[in-house]
Amino acid sequence: MKPPPFDYHRPESVTAAIALLGRLENAKLLAGGQSLMPMLNLRYLYPDHVVDLNRIPDLAGFSFAGERLRIGAMTRQRAIEVSPEVARVAPIFPEALKLVGHRQTRNRGTIGGSLCHLDPAAELPTLALLYDAEIKIAGPAGLRSVSMRDFMAGYMTPALKAGELVIAVSLPFWPAGHGWGFVEFARRHGDFAIASAGVLLEKGGDGRIKRAAVAVGGVEPVPVRLTAAETMLVGEPPGEGLFARVAACCANLDALEDVHGGADYRRSVAGAMVMRALAAADARIKAPEAVR
Repeated sequence: MKPPPFDYHRPESVTAAIALLGRLENAKLLAGGQSLMPMLNLRYLYPDHVVDLNRIPDLAGFSFAGERLRIGAMTRQRAIEVSPEVARVAPIFPEALKLVGHRQTRNRGTIGGSLCHLDPAAELPTLALLYDAEIKIAGPAGLRSVSMRDFMAGYMTPALKAGELVIAVSLPFWPAGHGWGFVEFARRHGDFAIASAGVLLEKGGDGRIKRAAVAVGGVEPVPVRLTAAETMLVGEPPGEGLFARVAACCANLDALEDVHGGADYRRSVAGAMVMRALAAADARIKAPEAVR
C-alpha cells in the first residue's frame, strides 16, 4: 500500500519546526521513519502534514557535561551502537542496540523517534528508564526537562504537549567497573521482544551489591522499573539464589496479552530474562579496588 496524501515540510532549525507545528493541524514528525512510514503505508495514520526533522543538524550527536551523556534526538541508532564514547560510559547501549531490528533499520532509526513512538517492547525506552534518563523537550513555551518515568504517559503515548518535540536525551554515568546486562526473547531476531530485561549493578568494597537498577520491557503497556527487586539486591552478595528471588518479582507485573502469548507466559519469560540479565551483569561487575 501507499501512504495517504499529505503535505511535506522540511524545516532546518528547531525554531522553524516548532513554528510549523504551531500553525499546522494534524501534523506528524518524521525522524528515522522506521515506525511512521509503515504506519502510513498501512493506513493506521492519516496526517495532513509530515514535518521532516532530518535537515536539523543540531538534533544529532553526542556531548558530555559533568557526569552525564547527552544524545541528540536525531542521532541514529547505529551511531550509538558503534560509538566508542558511548561504549566507554554506557556499555549496555551497544549490547541492547544489536537487538533492535536489523542493521538497515538501525542505520535510519533514531533514539528520539523510538522514545516518542514508545512501543512497550522497544529497547531504547527500556534503557532510558533503566538510566533514569532526562528527556529534553522544546516547544512554544521554551525548553523543559522530563524524567523518563513521567515521559511515559501511557501505551505508545509520550507526555508531549501541543507543538513540542524531543531534542535530546540526558543519561547519568554509572561508575567504572559497574556490571551490565540486557537480554530479550523474540520469536525471530529483529522482532519486537515478548519480554526484555536490563540490569545495572555496582559492587561495594565488601563484595555486596551497593546499587542496582532493573527494568523490564514488553510486558506492561510501558517499560517498568522493578523497584522491589532493586531493594532486594542492595546489600546482598550476588548469587543465583538471590537472582531467582529477584526474578520472582515479575509474577506481580500487570502483563499484556496478545497473539504472542498470555499474561502468565509473558511474566514467566520476563522472569527468565531478569535472571539472565542479572547473571550477565554479575559476570562483568568489578569491586572498587579492581577498578583502581
